[in-house]
Amino acid sequence: SPGPITEQFTLNFTITNLRFTTDLGTPNSAKFSSTEKIMQHYIDPLLQKSSIGPYFTGCKVIGFRSGRHRDITGIDAVCSYNVSLAKFDREKVYHELSTMTNGVTKLGHYSLEKNSLYVNG
Repeated sequence: SPGPITEQFTLNFTITNLRFTTDLGTPNSAKFSSTEKIMQHYIDPLLQKSSIGPYFTGCKVIGFRSGRHRDITGIDAVCSYNVSLAKFDREKVYHELSTMTNGVTKLGHYSLEKNSLYVNG
């Protein structure tokens, strides 16, 4: 029998206290890899606690981008969930993540740029 059917959605947000450097923008660099692991350490538990938690299968950070200032870094991730078990409600997941990040202001010890969170945006 075929395995579970997964679908993907994007997650984007901006951190205001993570300095962007060229090596952070280079996939497979040591800085990219270590920062990717840190971001996944914060992102995955949030989604596991959300309404799609039982169906959530993980996120992969696919890129870091420079913000308006050097101290600001944009994060792009692709996340997956088992579509055969749940319908994905983008707005509901956005609101849950917004609440869990104190109104899109905190992610662990990182500060988030208000209004920077996008789910499938």
